This record gives sequence, C-alpha cells and structure tokens, in this order.
Amino acid sequence: MENLSRYQPAMLSVLRIAAGLLILSYGTMKILHFPVGMQPPVGSLPWFAGCIELIGGLLLLVGFATRPAAFILSGLMAFAYFIGHAGKGFFPALNSGSLAMILCFVFLYICVAGPGPFSVDAKTGRAKGYVPAE
Repeated sequence: MENLSRYQPAMLSVLRIAAGLLILSYGTMKILHFPVGMQPPVGSLPWFAGCIELIGGLLLLVGFATRPAAFILSGLMAFAYFIGHAGKGFFPALNSGSLAMILCFVFLYICVAGPGPFSVDAKTGRAKGYVPAE
C-alpha cells in the first residue's frame, strides 16, 4: 500500500475536480436553471449562494485561484449547514446537512493542500510545490 502514496498529487486534482463539478451543479440549478430550474429571487440569500457556487465551482474545476475559491466555498458550506440544517437537529444524518458538512471540510482541505498538479495554478506556477509537466 505504500506505493499508492505516489498517486496522492494526482488524486488531489481528482478530488478538486469532483468537488468543483458537484458544487458547480448546484450553482447552475440556482442561476442558470439547468438541469432543473430552481428560481430563487434575484438578490436573495439562495441566489447569492448560487452565484458563489457557480463561480467558485468553475474556478475549482479548472484549478484557477484555487485556494481563495476553496476558502470561500468552505465558508459558504459552513453557513449553509448552520443556517439551513443545524436548526433542524444536532445530527447531520437527521437534519439533512451531511453534504454541506463534508463539502465544508473538503473545500477547507483543498484550500490548505492546493490544487494538485492538473490545474491552471500548477501550469502557471501559482501553486507552490508543483512543477508544471513538460
């Protein structure tokens, strides 16, 4: 199993891309009404959350400005948990807040760990510790 550690940088990129796609899908629902149209009123809290999910999801997907985007998304998920779920009970499995909670910590991890080697940040040298592939 020790040989698996060599895949850690690539899997960090995979985690970032998967999390970016997931949060992007919530932003497209709220703002672009795709694939299912939610229509929060413009200027409402869900609308602002959708804007952050859409822009942050795109940034994470390509790995550009990854750390600030992940930090903002982590905070958004913390707010989503405490505003939308925690009032319904203590346990995440019972208050439907499991996704918001785990995404909060995934985004926080990405903020600390960086984008991984397959990212715009790595290719442009913005991600310290990753050398662009030649």
